[in-house]
Amino acid sequence: MGTNTTFDGYLKSFIAYLSVEKNFSNYTVRAYKSDVLSFFIWCNYLSPDKVNFNKLREYLHFIQKFNYKKTTVARKIAALRTFFKYLHKTQYLSSNPAENLTAPKKPKTLPKFLTDNEMSTLLDNVNINTPAGMRNKAILELLWATGMRVSELSGLDFENLNLDENEITVFGKGAKERIVLVSERAKKYLKQYIDVARPLIAKDNPTPLTEKSPVFINKTGFRLQNKSIRNAINDIVDKIQLPKHVTPHVFRHSFATKMIENGADLRVVQELLGHASISNTQIYTHISSQHLTQEYIKAHPHATLTNNDLNEG
Repeated sequence: MGTNTTFDGYLKSFIAYLSVEKNFSNYTVRAYKSDVLSFFIWCNYLSPDKVNFNKLREYLHFIQKFNYKKTTVARKIAALRTFFKYLHKTQYLSSNPAENLTAPKKPKTLPKFLTDNEMSTLLDNVNINTPAGMRNKAILELLWATGMRVSELSGLDFENLNLDENEITVFGKGAKERIVLVSERAKKYLKQYIDVARPLIAKDNPTPLTEKSPVFINKTGFRLQNKSIRNAINDIVDKIQLPKHVTPHVFRHSFATKMIENGADLRVVQELLGHASISNTQIYTHISSQHLTQEYIKAHPHATLTNNDLNEG
């Protein structure tokens, strides 16, 4: 049995909700759409009002055979929970069958970050002799200086910039608005990009510049997408042969780690990152502590700390 008109309508409405109201990234929206669709393909497009908790549990048992990572299973569960919660919220359903669906515990791993030397090497090797290079330099400097998400940076319009006050307004997860602060160095490269490089990037596709215009654009004059920013980072990492996998989120982790290392208040870092819960921010105190220990062991001639010593401390 193929897809049906009713389900198509539910899915399209759900995708619009994720994109507009929840302000989820394009990547998350695509993943949630795929996860929800996979479930309904498995159950032969059973009408949503016929889905119950047991059917959902049966599906989770079925996908165990594919040996997905815990993070992937957790995302699939989150997608189904969000989908049925949406249908219940919008009164498509009288009850939510996924309400008590629980995800496996995610393995606790410390976020990866760049050292000062690695960050300096990366930033200093951006080729700014081309308009696109000058744009990429401004992007990386901003990611490092502000800790914003790549989707937040990609979504910036000129009305979000208040460079006289070294402030940028961003819209994070759940369309939550916050203000991030910009260093003088990052502001310098951003202004250079806006004044010099941006008009040249899309010179063959000029468009009127308004408050609603995207700050970062591609050669067609349209908003620069997350994938292009990731590609720019990958090109530089390959060039300098940095033995780390560096993503835009690694810049965010590096920003938060450095703030904590230098004594910033945890609540301030939480506000700058746009974390809903301070527990999400506390992970960086562990990174900072671990990094401090590593530096001590490297630098002190009598440092012979063991794991037991660290645990007792």
